[in-house]
Amino acid sequence: MAEQHRPPSGRSAPPPAPPASPAFVAALRSAVRGASDFGAGTRALRTMDASNYRRVPLGVCAPRDADDVAAVLAVCREHGVPVVPRGGGTSIAGQATGAGLVLDLTRHLRAILDLDPAARTAVVQPGVVLDDLRAAAAPHGLTFGPDPSTHSRCTLGGMIGNNSCGAHSVAWGTTADNVRKLTVVRYGGQALRLEQGGGGAPEGARDAHRTTARGPAGAGGTTAHGPAGVRELIASHLALLRTGFPGLPRRISGYALDALLPEHPGGPDPVRAFCGSEGTLGVVTEATVRLVEAPPARALAVLGYADESAAADAAPGLLPYGPLTVEGMAADLVTGAAGLPRGAAWLFVETGGATPAEARAGAERVLRAADAVDGLVVTDPAGQRALWRIREDAAGTATRMPDGSEAWPGWEDCAVPPARLGGYLRDFRALLAAHGLRGTPYGHFGDGCVHVRVDFDLITDAGVARFRRFSEEAAALVVAHGGSLSGEHGDGQARAELLPRMYGDELVALFGRFKDLWDPDGGLNPGMLVRPARLDENLRFAVLPKRPVDVEFGYPQDGGDFAGAVRRCVGVAACRTTETSGAGVMCPSFRATGEEAHSTRGRARLLHEMLAGEVVTDGWRSTEVRDALDLCLSCKGCRSDCPVGVDMATYKAEFLHHHYRGRLRPAAHYAMGGLPRWLRLAAPFARPLNALARVRPLAALVKRLAGIAPERALPAPATGTYSRWLRARQGEGTHVLSADRVVHLWADTFTEHLSPQVGRAAVRVLEEATGRTVPPPVPGLCCGLTYVSTGRLDAARRVMRRTLDRLDLLPGQPLVVLEPSCAATLRTDLPELLPDDPRAAGLAASVRTFAQYLEEYAPDWAPPRLDRPVAGQTHCHQHAVLGDAAERRLRERMGLTGELSGGCCGLAGNFGFEKGHWEVSVACAEERLLPAVREAEPGTELLADGFSCRTQLDQLAGRRARHLAEVVAEAMEADSRRPGADGPGWAEGRADLD
Repeated sequence: MAEQHRPPSGRSAPPPAPPASPAFVAALRSAVRGASDFGAGTRALRTMDASNYRRVPLGVCAPRDADDVAAVLAVCREHGVPVVPRGGGTSIAGQATGAGLVLDLTRHLRAILDLDPAARTAVVQPGVVLDDLRAAAAPHGLTFGPDPSTHSRCTLGGMIGNNSCGAHSVAWGTTADNVRKLTVVRYGGQALRLEQGGGGAPEGARDAHRTTARGPAGAGGTTAHGPAGVRELIASHLALLRTGFPGLPRRISGYALDALLPEHPGGPDPVRAFCGSEGTLGVVTEATVRLVEAPPARALAVLGYADESAAADAAPGLLPYGPLTVEGMAADLVTGAAGLPRGAAWLFVETGGATPAEARAGAERVLRAADAVDGLVVTDPAGQRALWRIREDAAGTATRMPDGSEAWPGWEDCAVPPARLGGYLRDFRALLAAHGLRGTPYGHFGDGCVHVRVDFDLITDAGVARFRRFSEEAAALVVAHGGSLSGEHGDGQARAELLPRMYGDELVALFGRFKDLWDPDGGLNPGMLVRPARLDENLRFAVLPKRPVDVEFGYPQDGGDFAGAVRRCVGVAACRTTETSGAGVMCPSFRATGEEAHSTRGRARLLHEMLAGEVVTDGWRSTEVRDALDLCLSCKGCRSDCPVGVDMATYKAEFLHHHYRGRLRPAAHYAMGGLPRWLRLAAPFARPLNALARVRPLAALVKRLAGIAPERALPAPATGTYSRWLRARQGEGTHVLSADRVVHLWADTFTEHLSPQVGRAAVRVLEEATGRTVPPPVPGLCCGLTYVSTGRLDAARRVMRRTLDRLDLLPGQPLVVLEPSCAATLRTDLPELLPDDPRAAGLAASVRTFAQYLEEYAPDWAPPRLDRPVAGQTHCHQHAVLGDAAERRLRERMGLTGELSGGCCGLAGNFGFEKGHWEVSVACAEERLLPAVREAEPGTELLADGFSCRTQLDQLAGRRARHLAEVVAEAMEADSRRPGADGPGWAEGRADLD
């Protein structure tokens, strides 16, 4: 490993915490039914959230129910172990990190206990994912109002802890506005029930049918305000509490002690005071939340402005029109036009209505009232989703500046009165410039809340010092504008140190006394909100290698630095969604297992800790990293679907290369990794080998020796290769006349040896559509795919260089590649493994898919019409690297209607064949592909351009899918057979298409 960066004493990285004591571990496991884990891999997965901070936990415990939570807190208090409650781990201020025991509330405590449409309430456990609650409420026309951009993976417990808001807060408020009752457990095990308006009561007084907490009682009893002493604390500081809190809709910083004032509407509200406490007062085990009516129809007015300040100035004037959202962002956050109206900044103003016409009318009123440069109204749901995706991905995309340099949270979500937002943004831009920094503000302009990622240097001492100076001056600027340091995500470690600038020392001291009444032992999330760690301590980058690590891939988007590539993961956890929509792929293994270790984020965290060397101590030889990467399908979905472009397939190949260097590899790496060679050697003996493969004992022995899953059937090599057919066809009189009259068709391993009918069909279509000739392929060419996917990168590089040496492709000539995984390898892996060879970049640029080539080089060709529905799979590599827009347009021209499944088929090249992967492979297929095929109506055309996808369908569903080239060729043949049809005699080669 490269030399480690060691920060100066007193800054950033504390010494590693000692391991958990055997007495504590034994006591915890004796008292708690839920699993606990103190292993290096589990701890490494929770060192970070979505912030700049890193702290190594003692271990992780997943309580099964409220009783377990109480038992954990009792044992931890007895042994003096701090506790860090954690939901989805998407906090961006550091409050989901800690050096104690992490409570994983997502494993078991994720039930919706009750949903009452009449009362418009739901009772939920803290691990319920927001989208799951919304889905349960949707059939009743209801929803939960707060909706942060992480709605597909954030939990209700985390939202309560941070008082989360989201885009619709102008209509429905913050989380605190939508929570009615809470059951919470204090450090030590005492459970309290808090009710809006002050109805606090000991947990033992609850209804008999509810679960009661066990464990020793904490200090004192409970009152309407919470624990004993809170009422007196409030009563003795009324003047301070009445004057010390700024009045604005997004004041999230500090404790909301003003909610306990006697004049608070409805009386003192301990629920509101608890919301936003960031796990420092108690652990939520149950919450009763308010549901709101979801408008049946929505429309979106998109308004363009000259700059973000102009957009911010305009936002308050739109609030009287009753919008659901008023969101803002500037051009430096948008890649390309993206369907937006003219302007350099935009407001997204959503309106609702009982009917589409009513929603549209509301949006048109906003458009007329807005003094915008340009604007449009979008009513199409798909169009609205596409635009909202730009906004929701901002938390990730904003981490990269337009030139590719890194940007980070740290000054992420302050809020000012909406009327002052324009002025604040002008001053904020000036402050950035004064410090030589850049940022991309966006956010909830209607509520005066701004998100921004700034290109801080959080690695060098000088950069960290500038980060501190900027944060201090930015805090002063926010306060000068009457704002709150946090307007959504809480203070955590990022801003808690600065709270005296906003509230003054006296009120911050009162926060500390309030915390002590709830948690006198200081065991709940220490270092957050009160007595906080410094904002420049515990930075997660400090432990990474000081110099670039010696690696094989070029990592061109990260300056050749593997640590920089791993740093891409900022923890927003888009990979932790349990469902995909549309063509999305990421992350199939997480959806199959539900385990953090098998998410893209989890694997990135483990690689980060591997580079750090503190928790994962054996570098490239790490078994923790190896085991997490074992279930990575190398689908490349994260390369396109991750907001910051994490490419775990490449990282996996890199790791496997180093992990097994100089050591014996798993058998499948030799068998599946060397597939091109084995198929070339087997080609002359295909018939007898296929016959032997049908002998079950022999096939079982072969699979066992090759490391192939026993459940898998061995694919049968073709008895005649594609190249052999094409050479024979050339001998029948077809001659290449000149370079500009040829179509270069790549003879990939799968087309050559396993699906030659695809190549034969493609030849016929390409020659007929373009009038050009497909010459025989050069022998021995290979993209190196199977060597890359098994981490045999030395072999991959040799194969790729040989290909570049032999391939006779003139500059600018396209290369048609039928197998999407091979096309993706040539497009990305080839130039990234051979970054110094200009031929690699040239070959990568030449790659075209079948449909892309036809669209580009035969634009006037009219494909035959079939007018039938389709089902099947868009290959994950095509989705991630190549895109499928040309394929969609070709299908549309042919009258092939319907959508192909997104996600991953689950076979994924060698992955689904390897022993130990069968269950995950099948689970991935069952997620979308197999149900879509089963539900397809009779006569539906099954399409799958990838050999893996076709094989998975054949082996799991008994259905034959075809490459698009086969379908086009068959349709052209059918056209040629019709009476009076012109064109070549397709019927003569009919057998070649089967």
